[in-house]
Amino acid sequence: MDWHERSFAELTAGELYAIVALRERIFVVEQRCAYLDADGYDLGARHLWAARDGRPVAYLRVLAPGAKFAEASIGRVVVDASERGTGLGRELMRRGIAMCAGSIRIGAQAYLERFYSDLGFEIASAPYDEDGIPHVEMIRRAAS
Repeated sequence: MDWHERSFAELTAGELYAIVALRERIFVVEQRCAYLDADGYDLGARHLWAARDGRPVAYLRVLAPGAKFAEASIGRVVVDASERGTGLGRELMRRGIAMCAGSIRIGAQAYLERFYSDLGFEIASAPYDEDGIPHVEMIRRAAS
């Protein structure tokens, strides 16, 4: 497994294409959710992914404090179906958390609440609908 971290400007066209393909495969096709993936946040994000044989199989983006929430944020977390159940998602999130200073706020799909809770996140909002999928905001407070 090869790990990569880049700013948007550092991504090659091929890397960006492969990342978008992974995100669309999971969020649009697998989850049957029509939504605008090009939301403007990628441009200022740090992009982290794991690749197997040159192909991204897990991905997330990190947003600086103030970009989306007052806190840093991790989003677009995906793991290819072929890699689920291997611990790759937890390793991906641990690496993403390490990229952040201070507290982290996420908009989590509600069915993943336990996954994020196990990583130190706590529910910080009532459930809400985002693109037809139940979500909750969760926060991981900075260590005191």
